[in-house]
Amino acid sequence: MAHRLKVGIIGAGRIGKMHAANLVYLVPEAKVTAIADVRREAAEACAAELDIPNAYGDPRRILDDADVEAVVICSSTDTHAPLIEQAAEAGKYIFCEKPIALELDVIDRTLATVNRTGAFLQIGFNRRFDPSFSRVRELVVEGKLGVPHTLRITSRDPKPPSLEYVRTSGGMFLDMSIHDFDMARYLIGDEIESVYTAAAVRIDPRIEEYGDVDTAVIVLRFRNETLGTIDNSRQAVYGYDQRIEVFGSEGMALVANKTPDQVMVHNVDGTHSACPLYFFLERYTEAFVAEMKAFIKSIREDQPPAVSGEDGRIAAVIAYAAKRSYEESRPVKLSEVDPHL
Repeated sequence: MAHRLKVGIIGAGRIGKMHAANLVYLVPEAKVTAIADVRREAAEACAAELDIPNAYGDPRRILDDADVEAVVICSSTDTHAPLIEQAAEAGKYIFCEKPIALELDVIDRTLATVNRTGAFLQIGFNRRFDPSFSRVRELVVEGKLGVPHTLRITSRDPKPPSLEYVRTSGGMFLDMSIHDFDMARYLIGDEIESVYTAAAVRIDPRIEEYGDVDTAVIVLRFRNETLGTIDNSRQAVYGYDQRIEVFGSEGMALVANKTPDQVMVHNVDGTHSACPLYFFLERYTEAFVAEMKAFIKSIREDQPPAVSGEDGRIAAVIAYAAKRSYEESRPVKLSEVDPHL
């Protein structure tokens, strides 16, 4: 495939605009020809800013356009599954932000359509494309750390989402922790066998009204006996806290927070440095660009997606197990959620 791949963006919110800009400015192998949003004015504003030829209020306009070869789905979670299925039926290459859906049966139905049509589907777990995280993965694969013994992931947002978002998000485990579940599988290169969750509401009592939590510690046991811990919080007052550590028989790899600069000031009041970059758009700028480049590259080279629909499904199963563990105060095996795992 030598020509520039024609891409349509569905969703002109924060993520949609970012992916559109990255494709327009930083991925020369792609050409964004259309953007759609149920708020047509949002699509039109983004199209005007990025010189995208077409802006629609109905995503079907993109799916029905034979010239559009690939679609990037960045709309609300409840639209992901139907749009993936429609795009698959229309013969498009598909990128979709996580999660595929909030219910496992819907995910399975969607992936069945993808498999039946032979569609290409990549799921948006952008953290896999972070240069530092992917380097740790390489060290594990190369055996430079020996046999992995423990994994530690810290993932804390700078502020909690709106209550309206909480109401429709599917809960902390399926919305936020799902990134960490995927990272755990990616870094260790093995499947998670069971999870144990301790969680609470420590930040905003109103979150409990929606049956959700805002603080959690999750213990993972992998099939190869590696042990992992994930600690999540919806509010770290100092910024977006993103750290990982893999400890093995031959050493340890550690990724610290990214900050705007590396300056440390020492004075009578102590030692000071910049806070972590504020949120995910700032922290994972490089990863989001690399993610889109990988999507286009895989299509052009007729390679499997870097992050498959099955990867998206497994991360969701882990999220369901984590939620059940919290509700029942016990370790939960993934096989209890999906007997095939």
